[in-house]
Amino acid sequence: MSRTQETGTLSGRNLSISQTILLSFTVITAAATIITGFTLYRQFAARSRQMMTESAERLTERAVVTLEDYLTDMRQLSDAMYYDVIKDRDFKTDSIDTEMNMFYETGRDRIVSLALYSLTGSLVSAAPSAIEKPGLDVASESWFSRAINEVENFHFSLPHVQNLFDDPNYRYYWVISLSRAVRITVNGVPRSGVLLVDMNYSNIVQMLDDINAGNSTGQYMYLTDNNGNIIYHPKMMQISADILNENNEAVAAYEDGVREESFGGETRVVIVDTVSYTGWKLVSVIPSSSFSLSLSQMRSFLVMVMAIMLLAIVLINRIVAAYISSPVRKLDDAVRNASGETPIPDDSFENGSLEIQNLGKTLQNYQKRNSQLMRDIVREQEEKRKSELDALQSQINPHFLYNTLDSIVWMIESGRDKDATQMITQLANIFRISLSKGNTIIPIEDELRHAINYMNIQQVRFRNAFEVKFEADPELSRYCTVKLIIQPILENAIYYGVKNMDEDGMIIVRDWKDGDDIYISVEDNGFGMGKEEVAQLLLEDRSKANHHGSGVGLYNVHKRIQLRFGENYGLRIESEPDVGTVVIIRFPAIPYTEENRKMLEEGGKEKGV
Repeated sequence: MSRTQETGTLSGRNLSISQTILLSFTVITAAATIITGFTLYRQFAARSRQMMTESAERLTERAVVTLEDYLTDMRQLSDAMYYDVIKDRDFKTDSIDTEMNMFYETGRDRIVSLALYSLTGSLVSAAPSAIEKPGLDVASESWFSRAINEVENFHFSLPHVQNLFDDPNYRYYWVISLSRAVRITVNGVPRSGVLLVDMNYSNIVQMLDDINAGNSTGQYMYLTDNNGNIIYHPKMMQISADILNENNEAVAAYEDGVREESFGGETRVVIVDTVSYTGWKLVSVIPSSSFSLSLSQMRSFLVMVMAIMLLAIVLINRIVAAYISSPVRKLDDAVRNASGETPIPDDSFENGSLEIQNLGKTLQNYQKRNSQLMRDIVREQEEKRKSELDALQSQINPHFLYNTLDSIVWMIESGRDKDATQMITQLANIFRISLSKGNTIIPIEDELRHAINYMNIQQVRFRNAFEVKFEADPELSRYCTVKLIIQPILENAIYYGVKNMDEDGMIIVRDWKDGDDIYISVEDNGFGMGKEEVAQLLLEDRSKANHHGSGVGLYNVHKRIQLRFGENYGLRIESEPDVGTVVIIRFPAIPYTEENRKMLEEGGKEKGV
């Protein structure tokens, strides 16, 4: 029997046995687990509910103690201010501004402001600000009237924005106002007044937020006054926006302790504890879903018991599956990591079954063939691109040369030997730059020099019928460009722009750098052309285009730039009849170095510098 047949037989036999054993053990384990688990689950659920409730009670008690300590500090601050400062002063001659500011600085992390008002609501002293808001009627405030009407008590307001004083920083603070009635002596006569301590509401919020943040099972606490008005709730914004509801109004009638309530279609446990001196009630809520979440550990335990009972069968199945699938996974990883430079290694399949070995060798052969095909395609594309570039470069029309030589002969016959010599020198410079030792990439300064020589010849030929200006940036002289890209555009500007103008023609050549690109523009004030004609100048099907200028033409220049630098570069033409034409050349800013020149000559389009 072959190795393949043995493997297949073993796999089939194990698969059948694993199903039988897995089914038998699943039935037995499920029956035992359901009976045992149901009993344990009920006991654990009852105990868990009791423990969660007791834990919430203790947490509520600690939170109430913390709140009472904080509020006691506020009452003591009010007592100290009254008995140590206000009671023994005659406000006819004395001021308490210094002492009030001292008390404020002592407790500024817990209080927003301190203020003393007369019975009529007039401000006697305040800290830190004594600039009341205009139009303020203090006597109508609830905290003021409660203090006057119940002189023996401290009074705590609901949270509100502090609205008494202007803040120089244009900020507003949420506060809880602690007010009390006091006796103010003025010129020896005692009068009634109100001492106000605006507590920083954020301290209470932070205190209760920290407690709520520790509850991860859906439990939460909220705080109400004795009428059920909410002072704090972890979802206060949603409640204020009527997105959520809370059973706070019913809490006003609850006694301290633990009770169940039904709210929002859910049964939940609430724990109520009253804060001394204030009548506030701190309410802990345990939704029924929290008890379910607490039982998740029990469910996890039951699942773990079942998993242990099934572990032996799972391990056997894993061994067989690993024996069959390991060679396949190894070959799959090798294929995923393989590339043209990283072939599929022999050791990824040579230790596998016969089928795996055959598959690995087949994939290896396919990979080698694909890599060779890709190299051939890349080479063919590069050769094609170079051929296209050479063909475009070879299209330079000798018409200009013929005309120039005719002009030189005419000058010699006319006795203008000096002008003929100068024109021959300019022509030699043109051909020297055109040859460029066989290089296609030259510095911008050489390309501009070629253009200047060309225009010098043309101005002699046309007897200075037009003016030429070159506005070149010297800092761009040592950047790379494709040679012979300005001259064809200048030829167009002469023959189809300014040659036959009645007025003085002007051609301006400029260059500049913008970001990572360089731009060269050739602008003339000639006859111009319409939008339809402009749109056809750079068509690939040149039979449709109106050919301007040299045999190379605008399309030739545009295509040569794109072949070197990519499709994002080339020419842009703007023209308007009777106004003129602007041709803008765009190519990447690549410093001219021998390394960069060779990279571009070899066909690199990326600016890898």
